[in-house]
Amino acid sequence: MTVKQLRAFIAVAQTLNFAQACERVHLSQSALSLTIKALENSLGGRLFSRTTRHVRLTPEGEALLPLARRLIADWDNAEDELRLRFTLQQGRVTMAAMPSFAGNLLPALLRNFRQRYPHINVTVDDVINEQVIERVMDGYVELGIAFEPEPFTSLCFTPLYLDRFVAVVPAESVLAGRKQVCWKHLLEWPFITLQRPSAVRLMLEQHLKEWNLTLPVAFESHQLATVGRMVSAGLGVSVVPALCIGQMHELGARCIPLRDPVIERPVGILRRAEHELSVAAQALYDTLQTASLPPVHIG
Repeated sequence: MTVKQLRAFIAVAQTLNFAQACERVHLSQSALSLTIKALENSLGGRLFSRTTRHVRLTPEGEALLPLARRLIADWDNAEDELRLRFTLQQGRVTMAAMPSFAGNLLPALLRNFRQRYPHINVTVDDVINEQVIERVMDGYVELGIAFEPEPFTSLCFTPLYLDRFVAVVPAESVLAGRKQVCWKHLLEWPFITLQRPSAVRLMLEQHLKEWNLTLPVAFESHQLATVGRMVSAGLGVSVVPALCIGQMHELGARCIPLRDPVIERPVGILRRAEHELSVAAQALYDTLQTASLPPVHIG
């Protein structure tokens, strides 16, 4: 069966008049008759009982009518939905973002996206950097925001900005008033860090190893907010991406530029290399890529 045949069948079944049905489906009477005949041949029997005066549905035609109506309705709904998706009048995007980005820059970016595309819904998985990479690779989300992954991953990375790590100290600490602090002096204090396999922690440990430094870990947590609260309570010091400065200040801690070494890493958009984005995801990708991210003020 074809959509054309079903539409012709419904028109005849509703009017029981070939002339009136021709007007509905914009076919000549001979073309309509041939279309109905082709449908009957494909199904193996007559759908209409025809005389010189009357057209009636056969029992098989009566059985087909509700099915045909449902099929055409589903077809039309599918066409309408896809047109809405292609014109960004409907759709959904799934993305994952590491907490430092999701809790700081992402809300403003999503507000701009929502203003441009009010009918596109966005689902955000707020997960650690490693889980962002995993979810993009596994296809659970179309887009991810994370630190630049290792080159062997099968992902495309579009950089957004370069994030630099800063020290986080209690407001009452003797370090709080300094303009900057070196790693060696910072590590004289108990250290609060994210638990493994956090990319932030692994990144710090790898860089510090080159300087013959190790983290004197006293407390560990899975969440940056918890790390900030621990620092604010005077339990020790920590290091976070500069993107989290505002969050750390809100929690009562202070942030200071770090040197010897300066550690920084690109943050950007992840997507699967050979996967074509949905129209909605492409629109979000373009919005993120062209966004003017605010400068980070350290201090």
